[in-house]
Amino acid sequence: MEIINRMTGGGFEQLVFCQDRETGLKAIVAIHDTTLGPALGGTRMWPYGSEEEAIVDVMRLARGMTYKAAVAGLSLGGGKAVIIGSPADKTETLLRAYGRFVDTLKGRYITAEDVGTCQWDMDVIHRETQHVTGCDPARGGGGDPSPFTARGVYNGIKAAVKKRYGTDSLNGLTVAVQGLGNVGYHLCRLLAGECARLVVTDINPKVLQKAAREFGAEAVATDGIYDSHCHVFAPCALGAVVNDETIEKFRCAIIAGAANNVLAEERHGDALRKRGILYVPDYVINAGGLINVADELYGYQRQRVDQRVAQIYNTVLDVLTVSEKEGIPTHRAADRLAEQRIKQAKMYKNSGQREVPMVG
Repeated sequence: MEIINRMTGGGFEQLVFCQDRETGLKAIVAIHDTTLGPALGGTRMWPYGSEEEAIVDVMRLARGMTYKAAVAGLSLGGGKAVIIGSPADKTETLLRAYGRFVDTLKGRYITAEDVGTCQWDMDVIHRETQHVTGCDPARGGGGDPSPFTARGVYNGIKAAVKKRYGTDSLNGLTVAVQGLGNVGYHLCRLLAGECARLVVTDINPKVLQKAAREFGAEAVATDGIYDSHCHVFAPCALGAVVNDETIEKFRCAIIAGAANNVLAEERHGDALRKRGILYVPDYVINAGGLINVADELYGYQRQRVDQRVAQIYNTVLDVLTVSEKEGIPTHRAADRLAEQRIKQAKMYKNSGQREVPMVG
């Protein structure tokens, strides 16, 4: 695997490998772009099948964070980290060793929770470094970002429904939610509150039973979710769910969910457009969690977070409007908006400005 060439081709600044023999820590930090500010992105803990698989994932996720921060109007760059291993094997000493590695980056990378990590983990990491967000609210942190991610996805779904159907009411619409983790379950609660009909799937049968009881959701097999007849398909588990095998299965009008890297490849976004399926780019719609943890850097204010998460509705409409006017797929329209902001930031820096202004 030609790592340096991959970094150069993708515009990456840094790829840092960390290991600690005593705790068994094996971690990778990817810093994609810090034009807008320090790289902020969560730490994912996952039992990757190989180091190459972990490298590919962390780089894809880090690039997505650059674009997510840019479109959300934050003065932050993009980064991500992965710890190779099962979340069941987490220990306090491993997390503290990881925190010490994060601290060596001196603020170029700021971490937060992600798949396989939680607020408690961030509190432990915080014992070794100040460069961490998503910590206990009692310590001035923003806490669990999942509800804010879910709220942003909910707002984005309403915007997409508005664009497709002329009204943003979800009453009577069917939404298929893939993955009932923290974000997916919060999203179901919001959708059910607006009388949407829910079709759900998850690898955990207990959470499916809970969703059926609480929301009247219809549970289907994990593979059956793709060809469920619905208005909106909301992927809220792992990424790459729009791929060669699934692309022809979808029976929905809109794809909009919380998962990162929903498209296995960019060409799958083109394929969705050809099929007439309105795709809301993942890093646009799922920015609520990032907005929440990023606010800690300015002195956490819940009201300010709520206002910025609500703005995701208008941001999604902006992306869909650019796509429609210019006749380009939605993922390319979103990339264009992000790249324009990064280009503007470089112009600010070249003109001697000390800091790029926040948007919104």
